Amino acid sequence: MKTAPDNRSYKALPRDRRRQRLFEIALVFLRLGLTAFGGPAAHIAMMEEEVVHKRKWITREEFLDLLGATNLIPGPNSTELAIHLGFSRGGVLGLITAGVCFILPAMATVLVFAVLYARHGQVTEVAGVMAGIKPVVLAVVLQALLRLGKSVIKGWLPGVLVAASLALYFLGVAEIPILFGAGLVMLLAKNWQRLKNRLFAAPLPLFLASAAPAAANPPAALGAGGIFLVFLKIGSVLYGSGYVLLAFLERELVALRGLLTQQQLLDAVAVGQFTPGPVFTTATFVGYQIGGLGGALSATAGIFLPSFLLVFLLNPFIPKMRASPLLGAALDGVNAASLALMAAVSLKLGMGSLVDLPSALLFVVSLLVMMKWKINSFWLILAGGALGYLYTLII
Repeated sequence: MKTAPDNRSYKALPRDRRRQRLFEIALVFLRLGLTAFGGPAAHIAMMEEEVVHKRKWITREEFLDLLGATNLIPGPNSTELAIHLGFSRGGVLGLITAGVCFILPAMATVLVFAVLYARHGQVTEVAGVMAGIKPVVLAVVLQALLRLGKSVIKGWLPGVLVAASLALYFLGVAEIPILFGAGLVMLLAKNWQRLKNRLFAAPLPLFLASAAPAAANPPAALGAGGIFLVFLKIGSVLYGSGYVLLAFLERELVALRGLLTQQQLLDAVAVGQFTPGPVFTTATFVGYQIGGLGGALSATAGIFLPSFLLVFLLNPFIPKMRASPLLGAALDGVNAASLALMAAVSLKLGMGSLVDLPSALLFVVSLLVMMKWKINSFWLILAGGALGYLYTLII
């Protein structure tokens, strides 16, 4: 018989239980870092399955609040969510443990590809494995969306916000205006009586990331410190997906400095896409190409450091935001928009994954197996990769 999880605060635990909890955090996020293929939406789905559904560290509503908060700050969303979850479970040491354990396997994997690429000039093909993994990942994401949707869509207004956010995304509206717009609508709708007699004219914040102007004499090379600063700047201002990262890297390292070719940059993003864990470990690959091992470590540290600092500053305020009638309503709106954005990415993933009958069958079987027998997605992803590899050998 399973015992209920010990959800006392980290500070209230005796020393031996603190060590045990940190070990559990490390184990969970190391495994996620090794198997979380498919980009941020898939990572978030796997975290929800692991920490909410399976281990019950936090409630689904608390998970959604953390997810909404990650969408309001720059940096890689799924990595920041991992850091939030580690902080909530294990304090500052948990924050560091979760973040490092989630990033480290991906960084090591990308570094191996970077070394091979530097020696052979091409990326090793893993098309068969990825063809088998993608349909399973899509099933994992869909199951998480169904579970999270029950907590988000409570009434007609959240449902309308989800639909409107989804439509705006596919019309080309950027993520940040969608998130802030949904938060503002929910804030006004839930607090209209409170606000109608007050002067309410607080401007919406604008998040603008401007690239630095080109230097008159751009340096021919960057040392480890220079690489760290370039990626620290990118990690401090970058919102959005790996494709937004591509634009920043192209500006900084191809156009301004001439340290990479376009083909090298595209190969770097490809490696970040088909390896597990954070897509932002593309920085590891790029750093190695321009500065060897020291460049790889510097780029990785630079791009992820702002996430650790921002989560450390923001996390303690999330319960206070939830307790506030105004900010709690805004957080509900942001959560609705976050769910819509996750669904939009899943639709794109579906269009790129379910390309033939075998992939469609693998998706359906994976979804049914998870819903009926509650099998951990970790094993299904491994099985999907193995089946994809065998299928390519057969055909």
